[in-house]
Amino acid sequence: MPPSPIDTVTLPAAQPPQRSRLAFLGAGALVAVGYMDPGNWATAIAGGAKYGYSLLIVIALSSLVAMLLQWIAARVGVVTGRDLAQLCRERFPRRVTIGLWVASEIAIIACDVAEVVGSAVALQLLFHVKLWVGVLIAAVVTLVMLAVQRYGQRTMEAMVAGLILLVALCFVAQLAMAQPEWAAVLGGLAPSADLVRDAGMLWLAAGIVGATVMPHNLYLHSSLVRRFTPPPGSRVARRRSFAEILRGMSLDTFGSLGFAFLINAALLILAASVFHANGLTDVEDLADAHRLLAPLLHSDLASLLFAVALLACGLNSTLTGTLAGQAVMEGFLDLRMSRMRRALLTRAVAIVPALAAVWVFGEHGSASLLVASQVVLSLTLPLAVVPLILFGADRHLMGAWRVRGVPLALAGASAIVIILLNVALLWQTALG
Repeated sequence: MPPSPIDTVTLPAAQPPQRSRLAFLGAGALVAVGYMDPGNWATAIAGGAKYGYSLLIVIALSSLVAMLLQWIAARVGVVTGRDLAQLCRERFPRRVTIGLWVASEIAIIACDVAEVVGSAVALQLLFHVKLWVGVLIAAVVTLVMLAVQRYGQRTMEAMVAGLILLVALCFVAQLAMAQPEWAAVLGGLAPSADLVRDAGMLWLAAGIVGATVMPHNLYLHSSLVRRFTPPPGSRVARRRSFAEILRGMSLDTFGSLGFAFLINAALLILAASVFHANGLTDVEDLADAHRLLAPLLHSDLASLLFAVALLACGLNSTLTGTLAGQAVMEGFLDLRMSRMRRALLTRAVAIVPALAAVWVFGEHGSASLLVASQVVLSLTLPLAVVPLILFGADRHLMGAWRVRGVPLALAGASAIVIILLNVALLWQTALG
């Protein structure tokens, strides 16, 4: 009998698998950060203020799709020992690879702009600095946070998890003040035909999809988990190791992204219960949301918690966006450089467009900028999703661990829905 494809793949040396599934936790937290970045804030707040709880179904479905795609990304990274960008470089023609790299860089820049500007807005709300000054401060703080890597990946993951917990506590307190109507919240989980008929709702829905299912996170996740790929050994031992590792990865992925869904849902619920319920349907700007929370909830603490949570999300997502930029650049171009040089390069790629965007949109144009950036992510998403599904289902690449059956069918259906949503968005934009 010929050897299984998984036993013929040349794999890099990696740490041996641990007995406890908790040993595989951490990568999911870094990935989940991207699902609660300032772009999510902008789309969720605008959607909740304008349409109440109606777009909650979009957040729920997008989160489920994100869980499935990130599960495939982690599976591909562990089984092959290579990330999505590396596989694209190895298996596609050079022209296709360059095109995918350019698209992924556009997506990362759009995401980075949203994250840096979101952090700058939070700094502006807390310390009353100019927005461009906040952009520079956020870039410097990100480099300081990246320096934590020298103390190990676990230290960075713990720092990120701590900030996520801070965000969760802030939203628990704000929802307790807002006291939403939970029956109406559940009603928001029902689909509505207005999603394709209403151009404004479709625009925000595309923004939510782009903010939730993020292309650069697929590259990042497959890169982060490569360290768990078991070293060469007997066929039986490797199969046992893979089964153990993939169970741990599944726990990490679904648990982390489930938590991110709760944060995103809390954002929309807060906006719907505070702004939409009081007739303030045009609240889109994060600064306006911050300013209105205190009088509407009769507490200055509400606005403070909002700004603190936004800053934590912005800095966290800027950090992981930089890591994703490094994975994409190294994977597609096979670049080798020092960790700090990579960080400086990816920060420079992000900060220039962020400063330019602040100059073009102005001090008070962050809302339009953030939502538009998420729509760009939605448009570039299929170029990461389709190769991921192809690799995940490849028998020769994945062997016995390939994606098949119901998960493969759902992934294919998700890709089709994402593409159709983008086609509908472009059609509505052309008509408008």
